Amino acid sequence: MPLYEYKCPKHGVFQELAPMSEHDQPTHCPQCQTLSARVIVVPPEIAKVLKATQQAVERNEKARESPDVMTSQQFYEREEERRQRQAYQQKPPHGSHCGCGHNGSHGSNGEKRRSNLMYTAEGNKMFPGMRPWMISH
Repeated sequence: MPLYEYKCPKHGVFQELAPMSEHDQPTHCPQCQTLSARVIVVPPEIAKVLKATQQAVERNEKARESPDVMTSQQFYEREEERRQRQAYQQKPPHGSHCGCGHNGSHGSNGEKRRSNLMYTAEGNKMFPGMRPWMISH
């Protein structure tokens, strides 16, 4: 016989053995004999799931039975919106006409960071300390 959990309004959660055929039936509290309903205790890992993760799981469950249909035009519009958002986020913090040739190498205060690029006597590129195992071309 499995062990089920029940909740008494006065004494809280208690456990009781019951046949599987009576899994949904209430039982009496061992202390006050009040009829108590069975409860299902959710593990904390499930209860603490992030809201975004929970929404994604629910969306995936819904899509399994009735997937969203998107036309090619809707797809291209969504991709264009995504590209515009990325382009907006990658703009330099100091304006587009500063003349520095911005390529993402500015520090947090807008000053240009120095590159670790060095050249060997033979004219080969060398990046000391960054990734010595990488071969430049």
